[in-house]
Amino acid sequence: MSGSIYGTLFRASTWGESHGAGVGVVVDGCPAGLSLSEGDIQKYLDRRKPGQNRFATPRKEDDTVEILSGVFEGRTTGTPISMMVYNTSQRSKDYSEIASYYRPGHADYTYDEKYGFRDYRGGGRSSGRETIGRVAAGAVACKLLQEIGVEIVTYSRKIGGIEISEDRFDKEEILRNPVCMPDAQAAEQVEELLEEKLREHDSVGGVIECRICGLPSGIGEPVFEKLSANLGKAILSIGAVKGFELGDGFAAADSFGSANNDSFYCEEDGRIKKHSNHGGGIYGGISDGSEIVFRAAVKPTPSIAKLQKTVNKSGQNIEISIKGRHDPIIVPRAVVVVESMAALALADMLLLGMSARLDAVVAFFRDRM
Repeated sequence: MSGSIYGTLFRASTWGESHGAGVGVVVDGCPAGLSLSEGDIQKYLDRRKPGQNRFATPRKEDDTVEILSGVFEGRTTGTPISMMVYNTSQRSKDYSEIASYYRPGHADYTYDEKYGFRDYRGGGRSSGRETIGRVAAGAVACKLLQEIGVEIVTYSRKIGGIEISEDRFDKEEILRNPVCMPDAQAAEQVEELLEEKLREHDSVGGVIECRICGLPSGIGEPVFEKLSANLGKAILSIGAVKGFELGDGFAAADSFGSANNDSFYCEEDGRIKKHSNHGGGIYGGISDGSEIVFRAAVKPTPSIAKLQKTVNKSGQNIEISIKGRHDPIIVPRAVVVVESMAALALADMLLLGMSARLDAVVAFFRDRM
Protein backbone atom coordinates (compact mmCIF):
# COMPACT_ATOMS: atom_id res chain seq x y z
CA MET A 1 0.00 0.00 0.00
CA SER A 2 1.47 3.33 -1.07
CA GLY A 3 0.35 6.74 0.14
CA SER A 4 1.09 6.35 3.86
CA ILE A 5 3.70 9.15 3.96
CA TYR A 6 2.88 12.84 4.35
CA GLY A 7 5.29 15.75 3.89
CA THR A 8 8.41 16.73 1.94
CA LEU A 9 11.02 17.79 4.51
CA PHE A 10 9.05 17.13 7.71
CA ARG A 11 7.68 13.67 6.91
CA ALA A 12 5.32 11.37 8.79
CA SER A 13 4.84 7.72 7.81
CA THR A 14 2.02 5.96 9.68
CA TRP A 15 1.61 2.20 9.97
CA GLY A 16 -0.60 -0.42 11.63
CA GLU A 17 -4.21 -1.61 11.69
CA SER A 18 -7.11 -1.32 14.09
CA HIS A 19 -6.86 -4.92 15.30
CA GLY A 20 -3.19 -5.63 14.66
CA ALA A 21 -0.47 -5.68 17.32
CA GLY A 22 -0.24 -1.91 17.34
CA VAL A 23 -0.14 1.35 15.40
CA GLY A 24 2.55 3.94 15.04
CA VAL A 25 4.47 6.48 13.02
CA VAL A 26 7.98 7.40 11.92
CA VAL A 27 8.72 11.14 11.81
CA ASP A 28 11.69 12.12 9.66
CA GLY A 29 13.09 15.61 9.18
CA CYS A 30 12.57 17.00 12.67
CA PRO A 31 15.53 19.27 13.54
CA ALA A 32 17.90 18.13 16.27
CA GLY A 33 17.74 19.75 19.68
CA LEU A 34 13.96 19.95 20.14
CA SER A 35 12.92 19.13 23.71
CA LEU A 36 10.65 16.07 23.45
CA SER A 37 9.35 13.38 25.79
CA GLU A 38 6.70 10.67 25.74
CA GLY A 39 4.65 12.93 28.02
CA ASP A 40 4.57 15.60 25.30
CA ILE A 41 3.11 13.07 22.88
CA GLN A 42 0.75 11.51 25.43
CA LYS A 43 -1.06 14.81 26.06
CA TYR A 44 -2.25 14.81 22.46
CA LEU A 45 -3.06 11.10 22.32
CA ASP A 46 -5.18 11.41 25.45
CA ARG A 47 -7.38 13.93 23.64
CA ARG A 48 -8.36 11.32 20.99
CA LYS A 49 -8.38 8.30 23.33
CA PRO A 50 -11.55 6.14 23.23
CA GLY A 51 -13.82 5.39 26.17
CA GLN A 52 -13.57 8.77 27.91
CA ASN A 53 -17.32 9.51 27.93
CA ARG A 54 -20.59 8.01 26.74
CA PHE A 55 -20.30 9.81 23.41
CA ALA A 56 -17.15 7.90 22.44
CA THR A 57 -16.62 4.24 21.61
CA PRO A 58 -16.51 2.09 24.79
CA ARG A 59 -13.37 0.37 23.48
CA LYS A 60 -10.91 0.80 26.38
CA GLU A 61 -7.36 1.56 25.29
CA ASP A 62 -4.64 3.31 27.30
CA ASP A 63 -3.02 4.43 24.03
CA THR A 64 0.31 4.69 25.82
CA VAL A 65 3.04 5.82 23.45
CA GLU A 66 6.60 4.54 23.35
CA ILE A 67 9.37 6.51 21.63
CA LEU A 68 11.63 3.91 20.06
CA SER A 69 14.23 6.13 18.39
CA GLY A 70 15.26 9.67 17.53
CA VAL A 71 15.31 11.09 21.07
CA PHE A 72 18.28 11.07 23.43
CA GLU A 73 18.49 12.69 26.86
CA GLY A 74 15.20 14.47 26.26
CA ARG A 75 16.06 16.04 22.91
CA THR A 76 15.60 15.06 19.29
CA THR A 77 18.76 13.86 17.58
CA GLY A 78 17.81 14.79 14.01
CA THR A 79 17.36 11.12 13.09
CA PRO A 80 13.97 9.42 12.47
CA ILE A 81 11.63 9.48 15.48
CA SER A 82 9.77 6.18 15.71
CA MET A 83 6.72 5.96 18.00
CA MET A 84 4.41 3.04 18.77
CA VAL A 85 1.12 2.44 20.59
CA TYR A 86 0.11 -1.16 21.31
CA ASN A 87 -3.47 -2.32 20.71
CA THR A 88 -4.66 -3.95 23.93
CA SER A 89 -8.46 -4.18 23.61
CA GLN A 90 -9.15 -5.84 20.26
CA ARG A 91 -12.40 -7.79 19.94
CA SER A 92 -12.08 -9.08 16.40
CA LYS A 93 -15.04 -11.45 16.82
CA ASP A 94 -17.30 -8.39 16.79
CA TYR A 95 -16.36 -7.95 13.12
CA SER A 96 -16.31 -11.55 11.80
CA GLU A 97 -19.81 -11.18 10.35
CA ILE A 98 -18.93 -8.16 8.17
CA ALA A 99 -16.36 -10.14 6.18
CA SER A 100 -19.20 -11.25 3.92
CA TYR A 101 -20.88 -7.88 3.22
CA TYR A 102 -20.19 -4.19 2.63
CA ARG A 103 -21.07 -1.71 5.38
CA PRO A 104 -22.79 1.49 4.19
CA GLY A 105 -20.53 4.54 4.55
CA HIS A 106 -17.37 2.44 4.97
CA ALA A 107 -14.40 1.62 2.74
CA ASP A 108 -15.20 -2.12 2.62
CA TYR A 109 -16.31 -2.16 -1.02
CA THR A 110 -13.57 0.16 -2.33
CA TYR A 111 -10.81 -1.78 -0.52
CA ASP A 112 -12.07 -5.04 -2.03
CA GLU A 113 -12.17 -3.44 -5.48
CA LYS A 114 -8.63 -2.06 -5.15
CA TYR A 115 -6.82 -4.94 -3.42
CA GLY A 116 -9.10 -7.97 -3.88
CA PHE A 117 -8.65 -8.53 -0.14
CA ARG A 118 -9.23 -6.55 3.06
CA ASP A 119 -8.69 -6.65 6.79
CA TYR A 120 -12.31 -6.50 7.93
CA ARG A 121 -11.47 -6.29 11.65
CA GLY A 122 -12.62 -2.80 12.58
CA GLY A 123 -11.78 -1.51 9.12
CA GLY A 124 -8.10 -2.42 9.30
CA ARG A 125 -6.05 0.39 7.78
CA SER A 126 -9.14 2.52 7.05
CA SER A 127 -10.07 2.53 10.75
CA GLY A 128 -10.05 5.75 12.72
CA ARG A 129 -7.40 4.09 14.88
CA GLU A 130 -4.89 4.86 12.11
CA THR A 131 -5.06 8.50 13.27
CA ILE A 132 -3.02 7.63 16.38
CA GLY A 133 0.13 7.86 14.25
CA ARG A 134 -1.01 11.20 12.84
CA VAL A 135 -1.62 12.61 16.33
CA ALA A 136 1.75 11.40 17.64
CA ALA A 137 3.51 13.01 14.66
CA GLY A 138 1.39 16.14 15.05
CA ALA A 139 2.46 16.43 18.68
CA VAL A 140 6.09 16.63 17.52
CA ALA A 141 5.15 19.22 14.89
CA CYS A 142 3.28 21.28 17.51
CA LYS A 143 6.35 21.31 19.76
CA LEU A 144 8.40 22.60 16.83
CA LEU A 145 5.82 25.28 16.01
CA GLN A 146 5.68 26.42 19.64
CA GLU A 147 9.41 27.18 19.46
CA ILE A 148 8.70 29.92 16.91
CA GLY A 149 5.52 31.19 18.54
CA VAL A 150 2.84 29.50 16.43
CA GLU A 151 -0.35 28.62 18.33
CA ILE A 152 -3.09 26.33 17.00
CA VAL A 153 -6.56 26.34 18.56
CA THR A 154 -9.00 23.72 17.28
CA TYR A 155 -12.54 22.95 18.40
CA SER A 156 -16.00 21.73 17.41
CA ARG A 157 -17.79 24.66 15.77
CA LYS A 158 -21.05 22.94 14.89
CA ILE A 159 -22.56 19.54 15.72
CA GLY A 160 -25.88 18.28 14.43
CA GLY A 161 -26.76 21.80 13.26
CA ILE A 162 -26.07 23.36 16.70
CA GLU A 163 -23.41 26.06 16.32
CA ILE A 164 -21.29 27.93 18.86
CA SER A 165 -21.82 31.65 19.47
CA GLU A 166 -18.81 33.96 19.10
CA ASP A 167 -20.26 36.04 21.96
CA ARG A 168 -19.84 33.06 24.31
CA PHE A 169 -16.47 31.90 22.96
CA ASP A 170 -14.23 30.60 25.76
CA LYS A 171 -11.05 28.79 24.74
CA GLU A 172 -10.72 27.18 28.17
CA GLU A 173 -14.14 25.56 27.74
CA ILE A 174 -12.91 23.35 24.87
CA LEU A 175 -11.38 20.76 27.19
CA ARG A 176 -14.11 21.05 29.84
CA ASN A 177 -16.97 19.44 27.93
CA PRO A 178 -17.14 16.08 26.10
CA VAL A 179 -17.92 17.64 22.71
CA CYS A 180 -14.91 20.03 22.62
CA MET A 181 -16.93 23.19 22.13
CA PRO A 182 -15.72 26.64 23.29
CA ASP A 183 -19.32 27.51 24.21
CA ALA A 184 -20.79 25.82 27.29
CA GLN A 185 -24.38 26.56 26.32
CA ALA A 186 -24.07 25.10 22.84
CA ALA A 187 -22.22 22.09 24.27
CA GLU A 188 -25.13 21.39 26.63
CA GLN A 189 -27.60 21.51 23.72
CA VAL A 190 -25.39 19.13 21.71
CA GLU A 191 -25.22 16.65 24.60
CA GLU A 192 -29.02 16.55 24.71
CA LEU A 193 -29.13 15.90 20.96
CA LEU A 194 -26.54 13.11 21.25
CA GLU A 195 -28.52 11.43 24.03
CA GLU A 196 -31.55 11.44 21.73
CA LYS A 197 -29.58 9.97 18.80
CA LEU A 198 -28.07 7.31 21.06
CA ARG A 199 -31.57 6.16 21.95
CA GLU A 200 -32.42 6.09 18.24
CA HIS A 201 -29.24 4.10 17.41
CA ASP A 202 -28.18 6.91 15.08
CA SER A 203 -25.10 9.14 14.74
CA VAL A 204 -24.26 12.83 14.20
CA GLY A 205 -21.79 14.84 12.13
CA GLY A 206 -20.38 18.33 12.53
CA VAL A 207 -17.82 20.99 11.67
CA ILE A 208 -14.36 21.44 13.21
CA GLU A 209 -12.77 24.89 13.10
CA CYS A 210 -9.03 25.57 13.37
CA ARG A 211 -7.38 28.94 14.09
CA ILE A 212 -3.63 29.40 13.63
CA CYS A 213 -1.92 32.45 15.15
CA GLY A 214 1.70 33.58 14.96
CA LEU A 215 2.58 32.12 11.56
CA PRO A 216 4.82 34.63 9.75
CA SER A 217 3.94 35.96 6.32
CA GLY A 218 5.58 34.41 3.28
CA ILE A 219 5.00 30.73 4.10
CA GLY A 220 3.79 28.58 1.19
CA GLU A 221 4.63 28.14 -2.50
CA PRO A 222 2.70 29.93 -5.27
CA VAL A 223 1.60 27.07 -7.54
CA PHE A 224 1.17 23.38 -6.66
CA GLU A 225 2.61 23.59 -3.14
CA LYS A 226 0.30 26.33 -1.90
CA LEU A 227 -0.09 26.48 1.89
CA SER A 228 -3.86 26.37 1.37
CA ALA A 229 -3.60 23.34 -0.94
CA ASN A 230 -1.34 21.45 1.44
CA LEU A 231 -3.58 22.23 4.41
CA GLY A 232 -6.51 21.01 2.33
CA LYS A 233 -4.72 17.79 1.41
CA ALA A 234 -3.70 17.18 5.04
CA ILE A 235 -7.21 17.68 6.39
CA LEU A 236 -9.03 15.85 3.58
CA SER A 237 -6.74 12.86 4.11
CA ILE A 238 -8.56 12.24 7.42
CA GLY A 239 -11.05 9.46 6.75
CA ALA A 240 -14.19 11.10 8.18
CA VAL A 241 -13.62 14.55 6.62
CA LYS A 242 -15.86 15.31 3.65
CA GLY A 243 -15.22 19.03 3.15
CA PHE A 244 -12.61 21.76 3.67
CA GLU A 245 -12.96 25.54 3.52
CA LEU A 246 -10.56 28.41 4.16
CA GLY A 247 -11.68 31.78 5.49
CA ASP A 248 -15.20 32.54 4.27
CA GLY A 249 -15.00 29.37 2.17
CA PHE A 250 -18.18 28.56 0.27
CA ALA A 251 -19.88 31.69 1.63
CA ALA A 252 -17.53 33.71 -0.62
CA ALA A 253 -19.45 32.37 -3.61
CA ASP A 254 -22.50 34.36 -2.45
CA SER A 255 -20.51 37.53 -1.75
CA PHE A 256 -19.25 40.44 -3.90
CA GLY A 257 -15.70 41.65 -4.47
CA SER A 258 -16.36 44.87 -2.61
CA ALA A 259 -17.32 42.87 0.49
CA ASN A 260 -15.04 39.86 0.13
CA ASN A 261 -11.74 41.69 -0.51
CA ASP A 262 -9.55 42.22 2.57
CA SER A 263 -8.40 45.86 2.64
CA PHE A 264 -4.84 46.62 3.79
CA TYR A 265 -3.58 49.39 6.03
CA CYS A 266 -0.22 50.35 7.53
CA GLU A 267 0.30 50.71 11.27
CA GLU A 268 2.49 53.42 12.80
CA ASP A 269 5.38 50.98 13.20
CA GLY A 270 5.29 50.22 9.47
CA ARG A 271 3.65 46.79 9.73
CA ILE A 272 1.02 46.01 7.09
CA LYS A 273 -2.27 44.64 8.41
CA LYS A 274 -5.78 43.91 7.09
CA HIS A 275 -9.15 45.36 8.10
CA SER A 276 -10.83 41.95 7.64
CA ASN A 277 -9.87 38.32 7.09
CA HIS A 278 -12.30 36.87 4.56
CA GLY A 279 -9.38 35.10 2.84
CA GLY A 280 -8.51 33.15 5.98
CA GLY A 281 -4.92 34.40 6.21
CA ILE A 282 -3.65 33.01 2.89
CA TYR A 283 -3.39 34.75 -0.50
CA GLY A 284 -1.83 33.23 -3.61
CA GLY A 285 -1.13 30.14 -1.56
CA ILE A 286 1.14 32.14 0.79
CA SER A 287 0.48 33.22 4.39
CA ASP A 288 -0.12 36.96 4.86
CA GLY A 289 0.77 37.08 8.57
CA SER A 290 -2.82 37.26 9.87
CA GLU A 291 -4.75 34.51 11.59
CA ILE A 292 -5.32 31.42 9.43
CA VAL A 293 -8.86 30.08 9.77
CA PHE A 294 -10.21 26.91 8.18
CA ARG A 295 -13.03 24.46 8.78
CA ALA A 296 -13.48 20.74 8.17
CA ALA A 297 -16.83 19.00 7.66
CA VAL A 298 -16.97 15.64 9.46
CA LYS A 299 -19.56 13.04 8.49
CA PRO A 300 -21.71 11.11 10.99
CA THR A 301 -20.25 7.83 12.22
CA PRO A 302 -21.20 5.25 9.56
CA SER A 303 -21.33 2.33 12.04
CA ILE A 304 -24.84 2.50 13.49
CA ALA A 305 -27.19 -0.10 14.95
CA LYS A 306 -30.14 1.09 12.83
CA LEU A 307 -31.27 -1.33 10.12
CA GLN A 308 -29.56 -0.43 6.82
CA LYS A 309 -29.69 -1.83 3.28
CA THR A 310 -26.57 -3.21 1.61
CA VAL A 311 -25.27 -6.14 -0.45
CA ASN A 312 -23.10 -9.13 0.40
CA LYS A 313 -20.12 -10.40 -1.58
CA SER A 314 -22.42 -12.79 -3.44
CA GLY A 315 -24.41 -9.85 -4.82
CA GLN A 316 -27.50 -10.44 -2.69
CA ASN A 317 -29.48 -7.48 -1.32
CA ILE A 318 -29.61 -7.72 2.47
CA GLU A 319 -30.39 -5.65 5.58
CA ILE A 320 -27.91 -5.30 8.43
CA SER A 321 -27.55 -3.81 11.90
CA ILE A 322 -23.90 -3.12 12.71
CA LYS A 323 -22.63 -4.55 15.98
CA GLY A 324 -19.47 -3.67 17.90
CA ARG A 325 -18.10 -0.67 19.81
CA HIS A 326 -18.52 2.55 17.86
CA ASP A 327 -18.58 6.32 18.44
CA PRO A 328 -22.06 7.87 18.11
CA ILE A 329 -20.13 10.95 16.97
CA ILE A 330 -16.62 11.31 15.54
CA VAL A 331 -16.27 15.09 15.77
CA PRO A 332 -14.88 15.60 19.34
CA ARG A 333 -12.16 12.94 18.99
CA ALA A 334 -11.32 14.23 15.50
CA VAL A 335 -10.55 17.74 16.81
CA VAL A 336 -7.00 16.81 17.82
CA VAL A 337 -6.55 14.87 14.56
CA VAL A 338 -7.37 18.01 12.54
CA GLU A 339 -5.02 20.02 14.75
CA SER A 340 -2.25 17.47 14.28
CA MET A 341 -2.56 17.36 10.49
CA ALA A 342 -2.55 21.17 10.36
CA ALA A 343 0.64 21.18 12.45
CA LEU A 344 2.30 18.67 10.12
CA ALA A 345 1.47 20.81 7.08
CA LEU A 346 2.73 23.99 8.76
CA ALA A 347 5.98 22.43 10.01
CA ASP A 348 6.73 21.08 6.55
CA MET A 349 5.98 24.38 4.81
CA LEU A 350 8.03 26.36 7.32
CA LEU A 351 11.10 24.22 6.67
CA LEU A 352 10.55 24.41 2.91
CA GLY A 353 10.25 28.18 3.13
CA MET A 354 13.71 28.59 4.67
CA SER A 355 15.36 28.35 1.24
CA ALA A 356 13.05 30.82 -0.56
CA ARG A 357 15.32 33.88 -0.19
CA LEU A 358 19.02 34.11 -0.89
CA ASP A 359 19.66 36.55 1.94
CA ALA A 360 18.24 34.05 4.44
CA VAL A 361 20.37 31.22 3.05
CA VAL A 362 23.52 33.40 3.09
CA ALA A 363 22.81 34.58 6.64
CA PHE A 364 22.32 31.01 7.87
CA PHE A 365 25.63 29.73 6.49
CA ARG A 366 27.54 32.91 7.29
CA ASP A 367 26.64 32.48 10.96
CA ARG A 368 28.18 28.98 10.87
CA MET A 369 31.50 30.05 9.39
